[in-house]
Amino acid sequence: MKKTLFTIVLLTLSALSSFADEGMWLVSMLSGYPIERMHEKGFMLNADDIYNINHASMKDAVLIFGRGCTGEIISPRSLVLTNHHCGYWSIQSVSTVDHDYLRDGFWAMSDKEEIPIKGLTVTFLDRIFDVTNKTLKGVKPENTETQRQDIIKQNSETLINEYQKRFPNRKIVVKPFFKGNQYFLFVYKVYKDIRLVGAPPSSIGKFGGDTDNWMWPRHTGDFSLFRIYADKNGEPAEYSPENIPLKPKKFFEISLAGYKENDFTMVMGYPGRTNEYLPAVALQATMEMNKHGIKLRRDVLDIYDKYMQQSHKIKLQYSAKYARVANYWKKWIGENKGLERTHAIEKKKEYEKKFLEWTKQNHRARLSGIFKEFEKYYKAMLPYRIALYYVSEGFYYSDLLKSANVFKTNDVKKEINKYRSVYKDFYLTIDKDIFKKMMYETDKSLPDSLKPAFVLEARKKYKGDFDKFTEYVFSHTLLTDTTKLFKSIRLDKFKPNKDALVKLYSDLNNFLYAKIYPPLRFYINKVDSLQRIYMKAQMDFEKDKYFYPDANFTMRVAFGQVKGYSPYDGAEYNYFTTLKGVIEKEDTAIYDYKVPEKLKEIYYSKDYGRYADKDGTMHVCFIATNHTTGGNSGSPVFNKEGRLIGVNFDRNWEGTMSDLNYDPSICRNIILDIRYFLLIVDKFAGDKRLVYEMVLVE
Repeated sequence: MKKTLFTIVLLTLSALSSFADEGMWLVSMLSGYPIERMHEKGFMLNADDIYNINHASMKDAVLIFGRGCTGEIISPRSLVLTNHHCGYWSIQSVSTVDHDYLRDGFWAMSDKEEIPIKGLTVTFLDRIFDVTNKTLKGVKPENTETQRQDIIKQNSETLINEYQKRFPNRKIVVKPFFKGNQYFLFVYKVYKDIRLVGAPPSSIGKFGGDTDNWMWPRHTGDFSLFRIYADKNGEPAEYSPENIPLKPKKFFEISLAGYKENDFTMVMGYPGRTNEYLPAVALQATMEMNKHGIKLRRDVLDIYDKYMQQSHKIKLQYSAKYARVANYWKKWIGENKGLERTHAIEKKKEYEKKFLEWTKQNHRARLSGIFKEFEKYYKAMLPYRIALYYVSEGFYYSDLLKSANVFKTNDVKKEINKYRSVYKDFYLTIDKDIFKKMMYETDKSLPDSLKPAFVLEARKKYKGDFDKFTEYVFSHTLLTDTTKLFKSIRLDKFKPNKDALVKLYSDLNNFLYAKIYPPLRFYINKVDSLQRIYMKAQMDFEKDKYFYPDANFTMRVAFGQVKGYSPYDGAEYNYFTTLKGVIEKEDTAIYDYKVPEKLKEIYYSKDYGRYADKDGTMHVCFIATNHTTGGNSGSPVFNKEGRLIGVNFDRNWEGTMSDLNYDPSICRNIILDIRYFLLIVDKFAGDKRLVYEMVLVE
């Protein structure tokens, strides 16, 4: 390790408490300050118990679920626990109108009933190497950012090839830390035969729906269960009836003891992305981008909702799409409000004043103008970022237009099977309405110089009536008619360059590569170069601070405490919710607040078994101060003994700005109480074979 990055220093107690609960610590870098702070807060295990390559450790039971969530192994037969919303796409993929596992839930009562999920993988971390020197070999101060990245890319590819020989049949990844000041190489093991084992109905797993998303108090049973299968040697294998449940290196014991306020908590998982060390101008630009994203996604959600209300089939087809679009729509709203409320930009500016004073006192002339440079490039970059959002994301909410990329190849017959899946969850009227809306919004919101040519041409030809233009486009494409499309392809009569939607996709693509990407790459390179310098300078400026690297979807530990909070004057939120709150929220007129009869029977009979709290109440969720973000969905939450007490699934709305500005007074992660999970599996579903698999500790 570079001494400048990870020197362990003695800190005063006041300094320690100032950032006690902040941080997403790389699992291989817990020795020293992080584990000492964890011990001070009550943690009873050591760094080697969390990450060790010589014997089984906690990292061996934490996994990447799919491509963007976390999961954990909770039995000696590789039963995987993650969130319901993480398993949502998988559950939907095997659902039909007659067997709607999203609506009704699914419970396998034997191994034979477990359903293979095509394309789903889970990924285990094997080990981590610091490869900073090898990755930066040949990089010189005078290199441009493009030259620097080319050298780093070449070095990374060499490293990946080298380590691939050392670790065959493994996935090798090199990632930057501290804005490119340090690099680590990760060795992963990927399993491909993953089967659905259990999922509660959405009335439990998604209780509260998008209304409660990002909110506290919360009453959602957000979990689903899967199992990892392997060949007879325990190695990854494609699906086969001959595969057997994997015998894991490690699985987690489950605590039934509960928790109380201020108890220690630890989260392990794969947080996706944070940017805690940005300048003030970057936060201003983010807030402006968020405003555009909020508007566009609201438009799309309104279109989805209009038609989902009309048909159960459409609701099933678009429920996962709706959830995906709504997730960050609401997050961005909360993020902007949180940044405003915590005066994040003002605090950054105050910090920058002190930083500039330090540069004067320490003769750092190169750094004296860094914030003016940041402002120059962020200001110049913003219009292109906004245009990119409207063009690449806005128009691509149209499923047909987005998937037209299949036809950019000359070998259409070879690629057509990729296109068939588009029609499984598709309603043409929705697609047309979205395309139409994006035409109007793009024309209204972007300067003419940053609009695709077809928008300008359509405005001129149809005198601003984009309804007519939409009708023309969708009536001059075969993509809307699968019978004609596939027949035309079979007979070699399909001409992509004559099809209106395929041509539009090509025009969009050409516009992006000609008008948007080149200047955007230029400004991104300038900002990245400045940010790398600024990151290193901040670490020199605050030598007594132990810096944690921003999240980048690598395995991290976050520690904190169970704790309530006050969202605004006069309001105090408790640190847990109970089943009573589920019953109180019931509203039979609203789909997201319907409570299953069986669950009501359990509540009124108080048939909680071993899973009730000491006072007899049935806890559902709780909150803590762990620093989490997207990717931490499904992360295991542990008590001081390293036993499982919950499953992370969300953050509070007031604290969603924690990706940019963590504030321990208000940022909370929302956790499913492990005892509620057990209640649903045992008492609600009656799938006792799963309970018998787990190790429950009173």
